[in-house]
Amino acid sequence: METRISEIAAGVYRFSTWVPQVAPPAGFTFNQFLIEAEEPMLFHCGQRQLFPLVAEAMAKVMPLEKLRWISFGHVEADECGSMNQWLAAAPNAQVAHGALACDVSLNDLADRPPKPLGDGELLDLGGRRMRWIPTPHVPHGWEAGVMFDETTRTLFSGDLLTHVGDGPPLTDADILGPALEAERMFRAMSLAPGTPVILRGLAELEPMTLALMHGSSLRGDAAAALEGLASFCERECASLVGG
Repeated sequence: METRISEIAAGVYRFSTWVPQVAPPAGFTFNQFLIEAEEPMLFHCGQRQLFPLVAEAMAKVMPLEKLRWISFGHVEADECGSMNQWLAAAPNAQVAHGALACDVSLNDLADRPPKPLGDGELLDLGGRRMRWIPTPHVPHGWEAGVMFDETTRTLFSGDLLTHVGDGPPLTDADILGPALEAERMFRAMSLAPGTPVILRGLAELEPMTLALMHGSSLRGDAAAALEGLASFCERECASLVGG
């Protein structure tokens, strides 16, 4: 395996590792994102086993010890399994996540105390304004949330719109169709009346880029992709109630 580096927005680097054994035959990408700033942030840590590959990739962009912030969508191995390895590699780094995740998990799991973020709280990285947006149970996880880079209008959307395969780092093609195929395969979305509401709230941000954890990032009509996912969840919820 190798971890590839691509700049998907100004100062936003995607570290992508394709693992063919996951979801064969297409395989599955695991993506982490480095946001360059005076206080750089890594969004998604990756699994512990991928740490050497991802760390090697980051070192080609900047020294690991310069990392200041670590965040991710929710508490799951592929999002934060290597969290403490990053904290060890970057002595001044701190995990930043929603207050709920800190109370439930991260105060215990992280080797250094995390910074709890409130609903809509801005984290100024110095040249970047990152907004924390809670998305409870969307796509899954009570403590789930996303980060919105107000500077480049990049939405770090975690597991939303996950799709399989090893596509290009950045695309303007349809990702909703592949994402719905993956959803029918994995059934990973929490389906509840509030799910479409949260997704449409993200669409209203009008992001220019969606930084996806699994699959190609999207540059283009990101709001339409989020609205399409909201409509799909709405239909699925209605069919469950009807059944």
